[in-house]
Amino acid sequence: MSADSPKKTKKPNPALMKPVQPDAVLAAVVGDKPMPRSEITKKLWEYIKKNGLQDTKVKTDINADAALKAVFGGKSKVTMFEMTKLVSAHIKA
Repeated sequence: MSADSPKKTKKPNPALMKPVQPDAVLAAVVGDKPMPRSEITKKLWEYIKKNGLQDTKVKTDINADAALKAVFGGKSKVTMFEMTKLVSAHIKA
């Protein structure tokens, strides 16, 4: 097998695996324990699905309830791509 074989295993990004601390606003949704960013995203999606906040017509849109509106800087609707950027403002490394 050569070094540039397509069978390489992808290593997880260590920056994404390092636990980060959610602030009080984000902690209301995902909990206040330090956790990796991937876990924060997972918990956000669990919350969104549990509360039926994913837009039924445009699946990439999230309709915010009161708790998520605080996380999203007052916006009542964001895209899932915008969500990750807005969540970053509520994390301390």
